[in-house]
Amino acid sequence: MNPSDLPNLDANCFKQPDRELLGDSLLHPPRILILYGSLRARSFSRLAAEEAGRLLTLMGAEVRFFNPEGLPLVDEANEQHPKVQELRELADWSEGQVWSSPERHGAMTGVMKTQIDWLPLTGGAKRPTQGKTLAVMQVCGGSQSFNVVNQLRVLGRWMRMITIPNQSSIAKAFMEFDENNRMKPSPYYNRLVDVMEELMKFTLLTRGHAQYLVDRYSERVESAEELSRRVNQRSI
Repeated sequence: MNPSDLPNLDANCFKQPDRELLGDSLLHPPRILILYGSLRARSFSRLAAEEAGRLLTLMGAEVRFFNPEGLPLVDEANEQHPKVQELRELADWSEGQVWSSPERHGAMTGVMKTQIDWLPLTGGAKRPTQGKTLAVMQVCGGSQSFNVVNQLRVLGRWMRMITIPNQSSIAKAFMEFDENNRMKPSPYYNRLVDVMEELMKFTLLTRGHAQYLVDRYSERVESAEELSRRVNQRSI
């Protein structure tokens, strides 16, 4: 990504996250998955997500998007559905995620919730989302609201993700993008840069230690008990 592709950035103020200062020793770029919560042809949650993706790419991340079109409702199909498999494989691949949803009736959209509901809390012996970083965003049709980002935070905590403190809420989103579907310069854009910068820093800081950070006493006790039952069970 060339900085000239992001004309709203002030090159004198933009800083690349310092991997050495953050103690990141992994060689591959941070892997970020972006989910958005609308199927509209001109979806502002998708446009905001794409703007976030450009910023993350400039900061050195490898970014992938999941297109929710064709994803069935939970219980409408089984987990072998191709779109479910695609989503879960991307979630496994990622080290951090961005969730971007419109607000509808004071809440996230069904499209957004369906994607999250298809992400399992457990997958065999591993937890697919545990220890990954998360940034939350919302777009509003009217005045600024925080209903969606608050709900996404609850879900991120439930999925045992490291949800960063900063967040983005774009009011009157239809006024914040130009005819080329690029975000206009504004305090909302500056906040979006802040959020992606913070996500990159938290990802670089934690990705090499994610499993250690979420290693829990209660789960070690449970695992030891399961092992003991298996080893001590009588032969049939």
